[in-house]
Amino acid sequence: MYKLARRFSADLAAVMAANPGADPLNLRIGSKLVVPLPFDVVPEDIALTSELLALCIEGLAARYPFMETSSAGRSVKGRGLYVVSIGKGQKSLFLNAAHHANEWITGLFALRFVENYLKAVASGGDIEGYDAASLYSAVRFVCLPLVNPDGADLVTGFIAPGSARYEDALAMNFPPVAFPSGWKANIEGTDLNLQYPAGWEKAREIKFAQGYTRPGPRDYVGPAPLTAPESRAVYELTKANDFQMTLSYHTAGEVVYWKYDGFEPPLSRETGEKLSAASGYPLETTPYESGYAGYKDWFIQAYDRPGYTVEAGSGTSPLPLTQFRRIYAANAPLVAAALDIVSRA
Repeated sequence: MYKLARRFSADLAAVMAANPGADPLNLRIGSKLVVPLPFDVVPEDIALTSELLALCIEGLAARYPFMETSSAGRSVKGRGLYVVSIGKGQKSLFLNAAHHANEWITGLFALRFVENYLKAVASGGDIEGYDAASLYSAVRFVCLPLVNPDGADLVTGFIAPGSARYEDALAMNFPPVAFPSGWKANIEGTDLNLQYPAGWEKAREIKFAQGYTRPGPRDYVGPAPLTAPESRAVYELTKANDFQMTLSYHTAGEVVYWKYDGFEPPLSRETGEKLSAASGYPLETTPYESGYAGYKDWFIQAYDRPGYTVEAGSGTSPLPLTQFRRIYAANAPLVAAALDIVSRA
C-alpha cells in the first residue's frame, strides 16, 4: 500500500481511509483499491451545477466510505436532491444551501466544508479548531448542498440558451431580472424559500402587493405551501429526522438571521450570538418583507428549536467565485461552532 501511495503521489493515510476493508499487510493480486490523488475533490473555481454536484459526491464517497449518501427526492425536472451525512451521534445538525438558483455559491461552500470535515475525521485532525473525531462521535451532520438544482443549472449556463427549458424560463421573466443570472426561483418560477407553512398567507399578501403574482424569476410564493417538489423534499427530510439545529445558507449580506415572528426557541439568541462571533456576521432579525414562509421560519415554528438563515458574502447574487475563499473563511468556523454547540446540547 505504501508503494502504491508513492507511485501516485498519494497520502498513505488517505489510501488507507479510502480502503477500510483492505489489509495493508496482505494485499492480493487482482484486488481493487481506491487511491485518492493529491488534490481536493471540490473545486473553488467552477460554478456549481447539478452535474458537478453529483461528481463531487461520487468522488467524496469513494475517498471517504464512512460518509453516507442518500436522496431527499427529485427536483421538478427530475434532478436528484443529494444528501450527505457524517457522524454517528444521536444529536443532529442540518445544513441546507441554495434554495435560490443564483445563490449556488453557498452549495459550493457546503461541499467544501463537507470535504474538509471528512478529511479531518479520516486523518484524526481538527476542523476549525474542534476535534473532528469527537464531533463525529457526538453529532450527525446532515447536508443538502443544492436545494434548487434546475435553477442553478439555468443561472450557471448548464441549461443551454435556445433549449426548451431556457426558452420556457425566459418567457416567465417578469418582473424582469438580468437573465439568466438574476433568476432565484426553481425552473418553473416558484421561489422555494417562500413555500413553507409558516405565515405563507402573509408572505403571499406581501409578495402580491409587490407585484409577484405569477410564476417568474423571483418571489412568487406558489399556489399553496409545499407545492414545489424541492421545498416538499426538504420539509419531508426534516420531518423524518430529529434535527437539534438548522442552518439555511443564502447570499448575500454577511448577516445571521434568527427568530421567527413571535417565536424564540430556548437558547436561540445565545446560540446565535456564538455563531455571530464565530463568523463575524452580526445577529439580526429578518426584515419584515422577507420574514415569512421560509424554511427557518417553519422549522422554528414547528420544532421550537434554533434555526438560522445565514446570508453569506456581499454584493448582488450571483456572487463571483472570487468571493469563495472569503465566504469559506467566515462560515467554516460558524458551521464548526454549530456542530460543537449541538454536541454539547
